[in-house]
Amino acid sequence: MSQNPVSDQARSQTSDSFTFRIDATDGAARTGAITMPRGGIRTPAFMPVGTAATVKAMYPGQVRDLGADVVLGNTYHLMLRPGPERMARLGGLHHFMNWPHPILTDSGGFQVMSLSALRKLDEQGVTFRSHVDGSAHHMSPERSIEIQGLLGSDIQMQLDECVRLPADHAAIEKAMRLSLRWAERCRVAFGEQPGKAMFGIVQGGDVPALRVESARALVDLDLKGYAIGGLAVGEPQAVMLAMIETVAPHLPEGKPRYLMGVGTPDDLMRSVTRGIDMFDCVMPTRAGRHGLAYTRHGRINLRNARHGEDTRPLDEASSCPAARDYSRAYLHHLVRSDEILGMMLLTWNNLSYYQDLMAGMRRAIAEGRLAAFCDETRAAWARAEAERRPA
Repeated sequence: MSQNPVSDQARSQTSDSFTFRIDATDGAARTGAITMPRGGIRTPAFMPVGTAATVKAMYPGQVRDLGADVVLGNTYHLMLRPGPERMARLGGLHHFMNWPHPILTDSGGFQVMSLSALRKLDEQGVTFRSHVDGSAHHMSPERSIEIQGLLGSDIQMQLDECVRLPADHAAIEKAMRLSLRWAERCRVAFGEQPGKAMFGIVQGGDVPALRVESARALVDLDLKGYAIGGLAVGEPQAVMLAMIETVAPHLPEGKPRYLMGVGTPDDLMRSVTRGIDMFDCVMPTRAGRHGLAYTRHGRINLRNARHGEDTRPLDEASSCPAARDYSRAYLHHLVRSDEILGMMLLTWNNLSYYQDLMAGMRRAIAEGRLAAFCDETRAAWARAEAERRPA
């Protein structure tokens, strides 16, 4: 896989401290790098999701070779299995999953709200029962940071309350203010950890004034980075983009901006043009396990019968063997037969496409042609979609 030399250099650089630099801009879009002891993260970056210490259906070395500089681990799932104290005894998450590069862990708050039964939320935190075995647990801001420390992650997220949209103004405001109070407690619990970072999470639903208030209060805490949370939770894309445009001007220019849980390739491009530096999403891996491929030719559903005798690969020009060396007919057969190899190949293809898309945007920003790159990418999707329509 070809990367531009500046990006390759940024990936290899390390620092004893957590630093972020911007190398080039194109409108609101930025390209640069985060550096820390375990290596660099070229930005804009897409972080594959390794929920339970694994990017599903992928070997760690494959994920790295596709261009990933950082992966995401999930505090909620890892606290339940195998447990943070056990993880620490086993040498930490990096050693455990054979990923010696940067890892970001989310706080577990979203999963507590969405997966747990019989949860009770108050000022101190959230008490909940595991979706795995029904066991009782309590997650406070301090405990969330403690767990992430035991896991050994490089970037840790504050505990927050995420409200699904649409929601009424009172619920959104209450969650935003609670999240701010929890952010202050997380900042104290995190303390000073050289080479590591804690990010705050801007909340406020689809209410611009609440988003701005949240962003300004978090900036006052002088954190290493800032995430925009509570989006991609049911609202239209236009609302998500409007909230990015509302929040970004109130975040420091010289610190990374992370849009949590997003998204489709089009979401990524539109968000990068609005100044976002980091993303994570289960979409490429989940889609791969369900027979859907992301490619230069748009989305291809390998379950469709039309692929049963199609000898073409997904993308003959791809550097990824999964996209280049297997016919659509074979992939269709694997998917329809529920063969594990089909899930592996399509996940491999999808993560490759996502990383290629990010590398393409980094190059385009450096060359001052991001708008043209995005237009060309969307035009290629549209042409392929038109060709697939029945005559």
